[in-house]
Amino acid sequence: MGEREHEREHVRVAVVGSGFGGLGAAVRLRREGVTDFVVLERASGVGGTWRDNSYPGCRCDVPSHLYSFSFAPNPEWPRTFSGHEHIRAYLEHVTDVFRLRPHIRFDSEVKRMSWNAERLCWDIETSSGNLSADLVVSATGPLSDPKVPEIPGLESFPGKVFHSARWEHDYDLRGKRVAMVGTGASAAQIVPAVQPEVSRLTLFQRTAPWVMPRVDRNISDTERWLHRQLPFTAQLRRGLLWGIRELQVQAFTKHPGQLGLVEEMARRNMARSIKDPALRAKLTPDYRIGCKRILLSSDYYPALAQPNVDVVAGGLAEVRGSTLVAADGSEAEADAIVFGTGFHVTDMPIADRVVGADGRTLAETWKGGMEALRGASAAGFPNWMTIIGPNTGLGNSSMILMIESQLNYLADFVRQLDVLGGRVALDARPGAVRAWNHRVQERMKRTVWNTGGCTSWYLDASGRNTTIWPGTTGEFRRATRRVDLAEYDVLRVPVRTEAEKAGVDA
Repeated sequence: MGEREHEREHVRVAVVGSGFGGLGAAVRLRREGVTDFVVLERASGVGGTWRDNSYPGCRCDVPSHLYSFSFAPNPEWPRTFSGHEHIRAYLEHVTDVFRLRPHIRFDSEVKRMSWNAERLCWDIETSSGNLSADLVVSATGPLSDPKVPEIPGLESFPGKVFHSARWEHDYDLRGKRVAMVGTGASAAQIVPAVQPEVSRLTLFQRTAPWVMPRVDRNISDTERWLHRQLPFTAQLRRGLLWGIRELQVQAFTKHPGQLGLVEEMARRNMARSIKDPALRAKLTPDYRIGCKRILLSSDYYPALAQPNVDVVAGGLAEVRGSTLVAADGSEAEADAIVFGTGFHVTDMPIADRVVGADGRTLAETWKGGMEALRGASAAGFPNWMTIIGPNTGLGNSSMILMIESQLNYLADFVRQLDVLGGRVALDARPGAVRAWNHRVQERMKRTVWNTGGCTSWYLDASGRNTTIWPGTTGEFRRATRRVDLAEYDVLRVPVRTEAEKAGVDA
């Protein structure tokens, strides 16, 4: 058994996922001088959520110059808010420029990761083979596994059914009766994109979103030339976009009452396109703006005002053949159902596949709610880090800023292992995790996400906000600048006596 274990491939670091988090981790590891690593990707290409989401109208709601790595600026963004195809192309570019492809193993889905206490490493089973690693960086992302609600009778529906993140491009929606279930960011982009070509579009709205206009435009050739020739102009642009969003944080985290003015702007945005009082009443949220994700769109409301669109103010409750029944009892006929119902965010599927030092899975450890030290390390899971972990999400800025902060933490984690020397592992102390989480949750109490009067995907099954960071990106960067060894237990391989070694060899 011992010999077979040692024949198994071993790497210093295994990164799981090749979206922004995974590719960023790979670049940072190389910058730290670590080349003995692999990136395990379950699909056949890089891009993560920007590979999986290719639905009509798909684009980012964060300005492009802020939604990119600081170490890989892109002067060629075509629009202020770029589409998924441009973002995916950017990630392909990063992969090539930083020569990451030799490290990536495509079609390698992680089936199980188990902590090996004897060897102080992770034993990893994948769909393409097994290996072990000293350190695991989990960058599977919270928006990777679609969530489809259990609707009675759905299996009886004779038409096409798919989730927005698994768009069926071979299925032609033209002339079809289409039901859109959900009113999140994806739905707000899909509705205007498909409305002109379908015969009937029925939107099943469980909760009305707040929608602000998207100030989007082409970036001129002159601007792009300027950013190429004078890179500091792009840095200035990025810094301005960042600064504006940092100033907004106080209203979300400490003074939600200040958001009233923003609500009025959103109401005016609706009034410009929705003239029917009854429809306007359906589309007016009953909670404080910001409690759920604020949507950016200048064509969502105009699309809903079209004669071939019906808005049902109630979620989809039942399916009877091709008849869809809403929570309020109203019915609609459909040829296709598109679910824009989000992802498994507070119950990440990867957690079922990670087995820690005590034999429990991460999902079992997190049964009462996700928590990780500085959004990265879970107690009982040595040398395991997550990118975009618990309470690292943002409500108003670019997640790339948070990812880069976590990459700083990863880099120092690797340095600390080097300094400690030998076969060594760091395991977050339960008390340190609890203390960090307590501080985060105390700050969360005043935020609009907890006090705004809504139920959002930021909250877990018990109503606790385990998703959002209740501060500025600058604060998070300072909190993750370096690893504090006082927050970790240092684990080493037990030193065996000569007699014990002889007994094992025998």
